[in-house]
Amino acid sequence: MVILDLTIANVAVPHIAASLGITLEQGTWIITSYAVAEAICVPLTGWVAGRFGSVRTFMASMLGFGTFSFLCGISVSLGMLVICRIGQGIVGAFMMPLSQTLLLKVFPPDKQNHAMGLWAVTTLLAPALSPIFGGYLTDNYSWHWIFLINIPVVLLCLFACWRLVRPLETERRILPVDVIGLVLLILAVGCLQLVLDLGRTHDWFGDPMIGALTVISVVSFLFFIVWELTEDHPIVDLRVLRHRGLSISLLALFISFSAYFAGFIIVPQWQQTSLGYTATQAGLSSSFTAIAALMTAPIVAMLAPRFDPRLLASGGIVWLAALALTRTFWTTDSDFWTLTMPQFVQGLGMTFFMIPLLGLTLNAVDEQEIAAAAGLQSFVRTIATAFATSLSLTYWGDSQRAARNDIVGELQPDALQTQLSGIGFSPEQARLMLNNMVELEATTLAIIHVFWATSAMLLIAAALIWLAPRPKQSGGMKMGH
Repeated sequence: MVILDLTIANVAVPHIAASLGITLEQGTWIITSYAVAEAICVPLTGWVAGRFGSVRTFMASMLGFGTFSFLCGISVSLGMLVICRIGQGIVGAFMMPLSQTLLLKVFPPDKQNHAMGLWAVTTLLAPALSPIFGGYLTDNYSWHWIFLINIPVVLLCLFACWRLVRPLETERRILPVDVIGLVLLILAVGCLQLVLDLGRTHDWFGDPMIGALTVISVVSFLFFIVWELTEDHPIVDLRVLRHRGLSISLLALFISFSAYFAGFIIVPQWQQTSLGYTATQAGLSSSFTAIAALMTAPIVAMLAPRFDPRLLASGGIVWLAALALTRTFWTTDSDFWTLTMPQFVQGLGMTFFMIPLLGLTLNAVDEQEIAAAAGLQSFVRTIATAFATSLSLTYWGDSQRAARNDIVGELQPDALQTQLSGIGFSPEQARLMLNNMVELEATTLAIIHVFWATSAMLLIAAALIWLAPRPKQSGGMKMGH
């Protein structure tokens, strides 16, 4: 539910903009506000759970998420919707890492890999299904239902948690509030997210505002690191990064998840803008990745205790790199299944990298540090999503312009216009047809360049994983009972 809400509003932005009388650029704040709030609050999970208890925080977050979802659904202005989306992001941020923590408490050690396998699939399934759900609800009902649909889910989960999870409550600790660390975190992450969201439309560092936001983000982040490492009660426990297994795994997760998510962002947009796909068709094509991941999750969970997780993780990442290379053979004439089958085959390898990598990060830390490590893990995925979205679209656009220039340089437009005129096209029609052909081919060449770049990133991540030490335990993930 939480991951779905990160992307489900994407396809509804045009409908929301028309309904509220705002521009499409203003409509993107509906997405940005949620992402910024979540990115800021995710690293705070360890502190909040220690202060109020894991189960209490989880249930309060769920109740808050349902409340803000309802308020989003009845919003009548952009201001009200953005404020409620910020509320969604704040409370939803704690649910992701705490769901991991509680799952590790629920399952015995020999079943924890299966639990993490199912958990990992949700991170793949929700983004793949969000365009389908969002498009269907918006087209057949209204955009309000992409938020209101959360309410019955929240009620069901609250009832289940009240009955089943309350005995797993963790000990509460009275901790002082690290106000300075919190302010520095808000400045660093908030400005970074704004740079990534607005950079593409404001000429990046050619715009003084983007330059100023970048400086504020970098300086705040540096001060944040120094402060948190010297603070007695840090709001984000960066000391867990002393574990080489955690720090290396998080770096590999950032690179590999960014490369994966870049393709997830680019392909549906290319299908819709260049190949004439509807949002629902593009979402259906993307959903085959999650379908395949569901098929292999039990297999990976069974293999995880028997093999070095670094081997499984690096093998899964190399698999993704190979699939990225197969996409460099796509053309504008590729049909639905030519584009969809690589997504399905890619999904077969997704769980081979996600599940062992999650295990590496959580196995690398001490028991009392698991909540903090899980929070950092979710933070890295959130930031990776932001980087992938912004930088992949920028690189795609730049490559498209470069490819267009190369194609125009090789064309002989006068001769082609003469041929088209000879079969009945007017000069204006001939120029328009040539322009459309060039744009289509340039866009396709650009997406090929993106996949060359992502395959290189994935190979780097696959090699990087081996710098992490092998976990000492092999039967499951470490957790007290």
